[in-house]
Amino acid sequence: MNSPLTEGTEDNGRWIRRFHPRPDSRVRLVCLPHAGGSASFYFPLSRAMPATVEVLCVQYPGRQDRRTEPLLDSVPALADQVYEALLPWTDRPLALFGHSMGASLGYEVARRLERRRDFVPTALFASGRRAPSAYRAETVHLRDDDGLVEEMRELSGTDPQLLGDEELLRMILPAIRADYRAAETYTWEPGPPLRCPVTSLIGDDDPKVTRDEAAAWSAHTEGPFALEVFPGGHFFLARHQPEIVRLLTTGLETPERV
Repeated sequence: MNSPLTEGTEDNGRWIRRFHPRPDSRVRLVCLPHAGGSASFYFPLSRAMPATVEVLCVQYPGRQDRRTEPLLDSVPALADQVYEALLPWTDRPLALFGHSMGASLGYEVARRLERRRDFVPTALFASGRRAPSAYRAETVHLRDDDGLVEEMRELSGTDPQLLGDEELLRMILPAIRADYRAAETYTWEPGPPLRCPVTSLIGDDDPKVTRDEAAAWSAHTEGPFALEVFPGGHFFLARHQPEIVRLLTTGLETPERV
């Protein structure tokens, strides 16, 4: 699902990319990338969503056009910044979709929206990530560069051409390491459950999340919960885009059924 930045991009304070503006849409879907990912990862999804849904893709600092900016290596710090960047976009219903680290970040952004502004998101879609309360001890961020690259290769979410470009790879590894540090050191702080519906999406062969860890998302909302399992590994999204577009569209049009 990787794609370069393209025409039609809009930058709201550097954080938000709107690849396909849909001013008459009924709802906005905020897409939060995985560790090492960028806003352009969601370009194909943005293009595929119906006219009723406008997709806003989040761009983290330290990559692409933000590569010279200081990195953020904690989920709460990222969540604070994303929350502020999204406030101008809350004039209509807003849903959140995050993959891997982006799912943890989406949860924290939803908490901030509900707590600070009493704004209930239409839905949270948590993809490829265990529930916030399902702890795992992970130390990929402590590996050397070769170990970090091997992790990326095993998860099959990075363009093989990029993995083969030594100079470019070394340039982006600091941002990837910061993201992994954020994801792996994230600690859930108990608090009120979300009020919005939550859907967990996972691959049935994903080494990063089990079915039980995904099902534990149900404890983090007082709204409806659903678990959707797809064939594939950690980056099952690329293989199942049509099904995921249908699932998101249905959930956003009838959130009470999510």
